[in-house]
Amino acid sequence: MVKSSMPVPAVPPQRAADRIRAMARELFYRQGIRAVGVDEIVNRAGVTKPSLYRSFASKDELAAAYLQDYDREFWERFDDAVAARPGDPRAQLALFFEGVGTRAACPAYRGCGLTNAAVEYPEPDHPARLVAEANKRELRRRLREMAAQIGAPSPDTLGDGLHLLLEGAYVTGQLFGDGDGPAGALAEAADRLIEASLTPRAPGR
Repeated sequence: MVKSSMPVPAVPPQRAADRIRAMARELFYRQGIRAVGVDEIVNRAGVTKPSLYRSFASKDELAAAYLQDYDREFWERFDDAVAARPGDPRAQLALFFEGVGTRAACPAYRGCGLTNAAVEYPEPDHPARLVAEANKRELRRRLREMAAQIGAPSPDTLGDGLHLLLEGAYVTGQLFGDGDGPAGALAEAADRLIEASLTPRAPGR
């Protein structure tokens, strides 16, 4: 057997900014943004404090970067569900809600990082709050749009109802992490809400 004499390319070390961002993601999600200090982040990431401030002007900016990553991953999951069921918004929603329900049943689940950030930061101009709000407003718009595509007579009401179900799953998933919580019924509850919205009301009701 002839051994190759070609050198094995070295794996480039992870940049300090990437290590900081990854560690902030883990700590912020598990413990909450306000509860985590800059010292803990740099110590756990194995970098220096000056290296953090070279990449992020402040902890607030780092928090916003964490939420931007979270936002991007959220829409990747949402868009994957849409792409998997082309032309069928009801099935797209069912698939997305199933995924949320499954994740919410995991013991380590800490809810939606964007929702958590909105609770932590009520200040309307805080960088973290702005990222969270933008995500929720876009989600609301998309849910209402998909409700209209399904044919709901009151698409805004249905879209908002679906949004409320999601937010409820984010919260109860943190309370019932044993796989037997209300979030496990999220997809079914959403589909029943959709079905009810499509069912004509009896006269006089």
